[in-house]
Amino acid sequence: MSYKVLVVDDESEIADLIEMYLQNENYTVYKSYTAQSALEYIESEKLDLAILDVMLPDIDGFQICKKIREKYTYPVIMLTAKDGEVDTITGLTLGADDYVTKPFKPLALMARVKAQLRRYKKYNSFSEPMDSEGKETIITTSNGLVMNISAHVCIVDGTSVELTPTEFKILQTLCEKKGLAVMSEELFRSVWQMKFYDKNSNTITVHIRHLREKWEIQQKNHDILKQYGEWGIKLKAEKNDYSRMKRKVFYQLIIMIAVSSIAVLFLYNFLRGK
Repeated sequence: MSYKVLVVDDESEIADLIEMYLQNENYTVYKSYTAQSALEYIESEKLDLAILDVMLPDIDGFQICKKIREKYTYPVIMLTAKDGEVDTITGLTLGADDYVTKPFKPLALMARVKAQLRRYKKYNSFSEPMDSEGKETIITTSNGLVMNISAHVCIVDGTSVELTPTEFKILQTLCEKKGLAVMSEELFRSVWQMKFYDKNSNTITVHIRHLREKWEIQQKNHDILKQYGEWGIKLKAEKNDYSRMKRKVFYQLIIMIAVSSIAVLFLYNFLRGK
């Protein structure tokens, strides 16, 4: 199958280089040096992935990404400057799935492209209630979340929530852990399908924040996704998870006090009998 990839970069050398590597993988490439022509491709072609440079002469890559997310869910990879941490956060917040800093190694970019395409096609192909590995394709939780994995549909409290492929995979991974915390490194490998994890990267943090924002549109629960610093993330199993935990601790404390009182009373009577 020939994937259709849009490449947008005003530096012709970089755009041509990316095009060459994509064509070597038998991808169909739509190359653009301006935002205007890129927008025309977005409207006229059925694309599978877009690679967008942040800095463009007419409209920046952020606006193109935002335009894509108004109608489409295919992966978007942003190309940012070496020190562009703000650009990275902005791009991910607007719906980008990944980012690559300049200068970059073409083979590393191709690895990210392939990973994004694998995930996108997997979650946009309809299948039976069970996938090839025998896993259920519909996940429900007691906090109002329903995920149809095969149809790439997420419903919160009866309302559909639009998620990017990366956001969907993050939420699916957390749901499958059934309320257990997932290490950041494990989550990165599962979602991005790459072995190397940069602990200094804020990619996961930004995606989790974006998921929270989308979730909170439907719910008033601001702590449904719990992040433990850079260590890991947990999806709470129930809305009242915290209240249940407090009750459990309270009951345990009452039992401890009762047992201690009985022990003290027994000791007192024992010493008194002597």
